[in-house]
Amino acid sequence: MAALLLWLFSLGAFFFSSNAQELPETYRKGVDLALENLHALPRIQKLHVFLRSVSKSEHELGFDVTFIYHHFLLKPTTCEKGTDDPSACHVRENRPLMDCTVCYRTYGGEIEPDPKPYAHCIPKPALTEEMKAERLDHCNKMGYSRGSAVLLGSKGNE
Repeated sequence: MAALLLWLFSLGAFFFSSNAQELPETYRKGVDLALENLHALPRIQKLHVFLRSVSKSEHELGFDVTFIYHHFLLKPTTCEKGTDDPSACHVRENRPLMDCTVCYRTYGGEIEPDPKPYAHCIPKPALTEEMKAERLDHCNKMGYSRGSAVLLGSKGNE
């Protein structure tokens, strides 16, 4: 009986420590967009996977139109990019995390092509305060329309 309890505790600790977060589908689409852009770069050789959200914001503009802002981290793995099953990949502890920001407009839950979705990922140690400010400025300009609230004035979901 004690062995069974120890095994169940170990299994629960494994799943709890996996850092996998469930994301709503609208945010998951933005993460997928960032991963697609990142893995298209020739200098990126290894697969990256979602680690966790840093901040996220959702601003409803009406008529089933929503503006999404999502700041998150990706972790590099030992698998080559293009790997179909990332669950078998191990995290590379010797590589920095990727710091990513995406912002985009959705209509009916789908990413709209206009304005063009913005995705920016950079290794975390290289991220500067100026880059952070440029990201926010770019996203605020995308999401602002006359008479609506700006992104920074909206309430986050975290």
